[in-house]
Amino acid sequence: METLELTRTPTAINPAFSAHLCDRIERDFIQRWNQQWGGRSLVHGRDPGSNAVRLNSNDYLSVTGHPAIVAAQVAAIRQDGEFVIQSGSFLLESHPVRAFEKKMAAWIGKDDGVLCQSGYAANVGLLQCIADEQTPVYIDMLAHTSLWEGARRANAPTHPFRHNDVDHLRRLIGKHGGGLVVVDSVYSTTGSVAPLTDLVDLAEAGGCMILVDESHSLGTHGPGGAGLCVELGLSSRVHFITASLAKAFAGRAGYFNIPTGLRNYILSTSHHNIFSSCLLPHEVAALNATLDVIKGCDAERERLHRHSLRMRQDFIDQGFPVHQGTEQIIALEAGPEPDTLVLRDLLEERGIFGAVFCAPATARNRSIVRLTLSAALTDAELDHVAEAAREIAPLVKPWDWPVARRARGAATQAS
Repeated sequence: METLELTRTPTAINPAFSAHLCDRIERDFIQRWNQQWGGRSLVHGRDPGSNAVRLNSNDYLSVTGHPAIVAAQVAAIRQDGEFVIQSGSFLLESHPVRAFEKKMAAWIGKDDGVLCQSGYAANVGLLQCIADEQTPVYIDMLAHTSLWEGARRANAPTHPFRHNDVDHLRRLIGKHGGGLVVVDSVYSTTGSVAPLTDLVDLAEAGGCMILVDESHSLGTHGPGGAGLCVELGLSSRVHFITASLAKAFAGRAGYFNIPTGLRNYILSTSHHNIFSSCLLPHEVAALNATLDVIKGCDAERERLHRHSLRMRQDFIDQGFPVHQGTEQIIALEAGPEPDTLVLRDLLEERGIFGAVFCAPATARNRSIVRLTLSAALTDAELDHVAEAAREIAPLVKPWDWPVARRARGAATQAS
């Protein structure tokens, strides 16, 4: 336990902060750390041991360390001694980045795209270019924070709609007019899947463009891992597909498609592209090799989906309310942060390590331990997680969590 106190007076090496900043830190963090978290970090628990079951990685297909990817990185490091580090806006058509951007675009059924520093940069930089004060942005309430920030950066009027609620979105479009619909394909906190066909139909009927963030479905879903838009035959009807390449690609980059005719507009408008340096040669080489590997990962995709079905059923059998999603992301929503801290500790005591999400990554009092599955998990590891769920269920009583009570209330109303 470590009780935090904020030093408000200057020290030998640090000047004093303003009183306003000190008050903010006290209110927004110090009290939270000392009172709700009990003097411990909510997001940093134990160090995983060698036998830990790691359910806190986004490397869904377990491509990290693949020989072809490592070889491509090493070759690039050895060959690119004269590489010029510069803004992505200056890269010429002959640059390797351009070949990768077009290769990615062809994979997802598009004609061109832009490689960015991160998925966050991709979403913010794209929305800044395609929305403005005259563009209503209709955004799912569980959409990734980078999408919300992009709408804010664009100064666009933002209209949230209830998660996956097409009827609510229809009413909003009817009231505010055509604009831009913004959704994730697979949601990063719950593993729920967007009703993409209905959303695209509605966007077209309402005169809206649509942006789909495929961060958690690119690589894991669709033919050759090309994503849900391709799987559902929607790629040609979706205006913008974005993705973090820090998930199934296990890299450090982001991507979004654009029509070839808009490339120079984006390069001259997107602040995240103009004011960030381009990726390094070995990073681009690794991403290029990873794309080839992912295309051939049908067996890993099948194994990942089997793991998802089995693990969800194991938690359901023990009374855990994981009804909000269906895919490889499983949310154990204990709710209040002190309860989530208890859940995290019980899991880690049994060698199971997830990732804790709390505000601002979730709504207040809706914190979760997020478990992300991978193709590399063994049957023995899945058995161990199932046994741990059985052991801790009587201790944390998941059937009494707020999310479980809300589900029961909704079911009662529906009946």
